Amino acid sequence: MNAPAPTHRPIQQLPDQLISQIAAGEVVERPSAVVKELLENALDAGATQVTIRLEEGGVKRIAITDNGRGIPPEELPLALARHATSKIASLTDLENVNTLGFRGEALASIASVAAVSITSRTADAAHAWEIVGSHQGTVSPSSGAFGTTIDVQDLYFNTPARRKFLKSEQTEYGHCAEVVRRIALARPDVSFSLTHNGRTIDHWNVSEPAKRSAQILGNDFAEARLQLDEAAGPLRLHGYVGLPTASKARADGQFFYVNGRFVRDKLLVHAVKAAYEDVLHGDRFPSYVLALELDPAMVDVNVHPSKIEVRFRDSRAVHQFVFHAVQRALAQTSATAHGNAPAPVSAAEIAPSSGASWGGGFGRDSGSGATPAWRRPHEQTSFGSQLTPSSPYASTFSPSPFPAGSRWEAQSGGGVAQRTESYGALFTGLKDSDAAPSKPSGFDMPLPSATQPASDDDFPLGFALAQLHGIYILAQNRKGLVLVDMHAAHERILYEQLKNALDAQAGGEQMQVQQMLIPVTFFADAIEVGTVEENQETLKALGFDIAAVSPTTLAVRAVPTLLKNADAQTLARDVLRDVREYGGSRVLIERRNELLGTLACHTAVRANRILSVQEMNALLRQMEATERADQCNHGRPTWVQLEISALDKLFLRGQ
Repeated sequence: MNAPAPTHRPIQQLPDQLISQIAAGEVVERPSAVVKELLENALDAGATQVTIRLEEGGVKRIAITDNGRGIPPEELPLALARHATSKIASLTDLENVNTLGFRGEALASIASVAAVSITSRTADAAHAWEIVGSHQGTVSPSSGAFGTTIDVQDLYFNTPARRKFLKSEQTEYGHCAEVVRRIALARPDVSFSLTHNGRTIDHWNVSEPAKRSAQILGNDFAEARLQLDEAAGPLRLHGYVGLPTASKARADGQFFYVNGRFVRDKLLVHAVKAAYEDVLHGDRFPSYVLALELDPAMVDVNVHPSKIEVRFRDSRAVHQFVFHAVQRALAQTSATAHGNAPAPVSAAEIAPSSGASWGGGFGRDSGSGATPAWRRPHEQTSFGSQLTPSSPYASTFSPSPFPAGSRWEAQSGGGVAQRTESYGALFTGLKDSDAAPSKPSGFDMPLPSATQPASDDDFPLGFALAQLHGIYILAQNRKGLVLVDMHAAHERILYEQLKNALDAQAGGEQMQVQQMLIPVTFFADAIEVGTVEENQETLKALGFDIAAVSPTTLAVRAVPTLLKNADAQTLARDVLRDVREYGGSRVLIERRNELLGTLACHTAVRANRILSVQEMNALLRQMEATERADQCNHGRPTWVQLEISALDKLFLRGQ
């Protein structure tokens, strides 16, 4: 179908009403846009209390009342006039915008497509004043408290074509509520109240940022977040980033503010996404509430009609600052990021009723007189680890290893309130020969010494109890039970160690390598042989010594010390594949982390590998000392905590 030919008209001046309606097409896309503009005006006026009343999703009515400075009666007509504002007066002001609203178009545009009235009273006025309709309306005395009420009714009443494009009442209300949530998150110093069709939906009193974000984003976010507050020169970033394990399938928990203004900026989103790259699983999205503060002259907020996009003068500096700040926050492990673990539930709180029996015979000996499993020092257990008389821990697990009357003994009140200090004491006083693993493991962290008693504060992941199905490590800390995926945890440790080793080369340190006593040879095609010959510098930087010994054979003569326990041939093939595909320089720069993750995965301890107690504890200590140890480099969690209170509920204790 051919498009109709355009009508040719002479150039002419448009009427003011049509100009305002055209502007309204940009400013007033839907009711939520009205809510946004009016809320920003209220905050710019210094309001500390804001009430939002909506009817029929905001289409029938939007009324916003604030306790701000108010508008003098002589300025009320100007408030509804186009290009009239109190927020900018010159080009300098436009280049240094420090208010949320500033265009001077919003109220005029809204008034062109809806019935608008403004009632306002300043602190020195005897009563309020009101204007209805447009800037040509009459200002008349009215009643009202200090502040301003803007009442917008029958949106798009005179442009029915636009009204047809609006969604259902509930959908439009949802968009309005989302705008209120975004603004309320940024201003915990202001109280907000939201009602819809006469029913109060949300009310947030003035509070601290931590409480406000918990109220709006929920307890799940509050319980899985890390606080962030960093500054560098004129830049400051503060707020909260969610733990990777609390990621979501949608990006609906991401809130970024620039000088108090909610924005969706590709630069900032990319910076945060890059910081999560090593710890996020699959196509998951992190949650965060972050506020960037900088000199208004360094950011242009006038690049989009809705002011939701911004442009930075030095975008690279901003990107790097945000990336590194978030990355450093995520480098903490949650075992150490939240301070000391809370005290365990007391025996009195979990005491069973009088006469209740103890299940399983754990703790107190059962009536049969059998010795509990944890007191049998030299027997094979179902956990997969074996303690033999020659083991350095054999004497440790002798009968009654705990001091009489200690909290490890069953208490008469019913319940066992155990101390990890007591359990940690079992591992003190060992000779160096005892502490060393009996076979190579890669878990080289020292165990606590007799001169440095173990405590909850030093070892938040607690101490190993056993190994489960050759996959998981069971440990006890002050909170309760810790379950560790040993392969995932070891993978993260090796990955971070490899990254640190490569980074250290920039400072002149050499990669530590393990020379092979007998070189490992394997068949290679011509492309692999050529890759080795052309990329010796890259291979050396990665800690590999690979040479061609024949046109079809490669020999691995050295590997990084950190990877000495892995299969040399598999490692070599992985490295050569990436070097061949991406080139030596790109592997070291763009693909470095992916390659190191692959190498760490091949080297990490495998499932069904039986670990001794000292190896398990050494792994826990390495986790506590490793950045981002909460997740493997694929983003999966490495450990979980089961608190005593949760275990009590499973067994109906105290009920």
